[in-house]
Amino acid sequence: MGRPDGSPGGASRHQASVPASVTERNESCKGVSASHLRDALAAAGIAVGLVDPEGHIREPNGALRAFGEGLEPLTHDDARSGRAYRELMRGERDRVRYTRRFKHRDGHTVWARVTLTPIREAGGAARWSLLTAEDITGQRELQQRLRHLRMHDPLTRLPNRELFFERLSSALGEGASGSRIGLCYLDVDGFKAVNDTLGHRIGDRLLSAVAERLAMWAEPAGHLVARLGGDEFAVLIEGSRGTAHATAVADAILGALDLPFDIEGQRLAVSASVGVVERPVSGTTPTGLMQAADTTLYWAKTDGKARWTLFDPERNAHRMTRQALSSTLRPAVERGEFVIEYQPLVGIRDGALRGAEALVRWRHPELGTLAPNRFIGLAEENGAIVQLGRWVLAESCRQARIWQLAHPSRVAPFVSVNVAVRQVWDSDLVADVAAILAETGLAPELLQLELTESAVMGSAGRPLQALHALSEMGVHIAIDDFGTGYSNLAYLSRLPVRGLKLDGSFVRGFGAQPHPNPADETIVTALVQLAHELGLTVTAECVESEAQARRLHAIGCDTAQGWFYSRPGPPELIDSILSGAPLRAVHNNA
Repeated sequence: MGRPDGSPGGASRHQASVPASVTERNESCKGVSASHLRDALAAAGIAVGLVDPEGHIREPNGALRAFGEGLEPLTHDDARSGRAYRELMRGERDRVRYTRRFKHRDGHTVWARVTLTPIREAGGAARWSLLTAEDITGQRELQQRLRHLRMHDPLTRLPNRELFFERLSSALGEGASGSRIGLCYLDVDGFKAVNDTLGHRIGDRLLSAVAERLAMWAEPAGHLVARLGGDEFAVLIEGSRGTAHATAVADAILGALDLPFDIEGQRLAVSASVGVVERPVSGTTPTGLMQAADTTLYWAKTDGKARWTLFDPERNAHRMTRQALSSTLRPAVERGEFVIEYQPLVGIRDGALRGAEALVRWRHPELGTLAPNRFIGLAEENGAIVQLGRWVLAESCRQARIWQLAHPSRVAPFVSVNVAVRQVWDSDLVADVAAILAETGLAPELLQLELTESAVMGSAGRPLQALHALSEMGVHIAIDDFGTGYSNLAYLSRLPVRGLKLDGSFVRGFGAQPHPNPADETIVTALVQLAHELGLTVTAECVESEAQARRLHAIGCDTAQGWFYSRPGPPELIDSILSGAPLRAVHNNA
């Protein structure tokens, strides 16, 4: 270790006598002889010595010499410590204290806490200082043991979350710019089932065995393996060589868990889902890296488990877009960003307008016009469908009443509005419909509510009561996308349903001759016949060609909608049809 003035040190300096000036000053001021001072230093129970203005130790006692070499105090070689020592000697500090590691003369490492205190002359100036040293090696070792306990998981003995993030932050520090980093974030598939069926003791043993396999494979390769909590582990790849390197590590993780685990007579086969993130260190933060890893782990599990999935910026952008859309749905309703387009529902035989389906669109200020498939599912997830659905219902009824009043000589078309099952559960749909009909003046029979087959089948309690109340009010109920779910016509007979809408997947095949799947045509024919026996009307969706329309007419479908007749459009589209614009018809003799 150095000294404040940078001069070399050595054992000979430790043997130097107290300078005559010091001895004389002590003798004249305090009547203490040099021998008395040396005897006092030697008898001291702690390591002590004098330090001259240049930072050299003078007259070390035996306890100080026992520390070995390298205990010279602050020197001028070290700008910071040299400045501190000069400030001490000028009287700007009361003491200087520091901790230093050095090699004991018997070879082992020693930690010492060194304190320098100035020795003032009569005038207050200091030319010398007193050095005391305390061996704190035991304290340091205890601190290290406590730190190890604090930084390691007690069950698996792997580094824990705190140590992992410390290493991750260090790996992403300024000195690492230009390098790359990889992270494999994993959890054990089916671990909860093991805990629930075999107990937490077996679960803990399994986690320990998993940790041991991961450590045996990863640590020799220089990768940090940590347990982040529960059955979640992380493998940090510092100095990654690219995505191929990171995915190879993920493959090795899956391979390490291939063989079953034998635990207390139980043979347990487990797998892992692994999210892999690999990117340049520059511009990467611990939070950003962990968020990406967490997202990618979720993808790995939803993609089927027992696999790794690499972070995909485009897929993540889509997820982030979903989150952004979800969070702005309710404000968008309040800002009036939604509009409704209407698609005609047409009689297949005569081409007459029977009604119009209301299709909501979101005119997003940044993403443009969004179709329902971009936001309806999100609205159902976060509950915004109640507010949005109420607005669509009110706006559609208002518009249907406008058509009726504007064309009194024509048969008024009904408006068909989609209703999500959550609207039935989370709001008083019956009261909402009654209030809207009263407010707009629309007759109940001119409103049709469409619910999906899966939402209606098996309805009980509140949903079933609501359907009956709406039907008794005069509102028509139709089942949308029929044929994709239960298709239980016997159950339909007990529901207040007026019509079925065949899913478009059935209709597509009717455009080919012969039908690519004759069984589908047979099923549709039977469904139509049974529906008619039950007094239900049948609407075919997604009709795009005359051939489809002809064959659907031949098997008895009542109404249809699709691009063959008209694409969805603004309310003016329905106005033009009511004013005489032609719609296509399929006649028996056509």
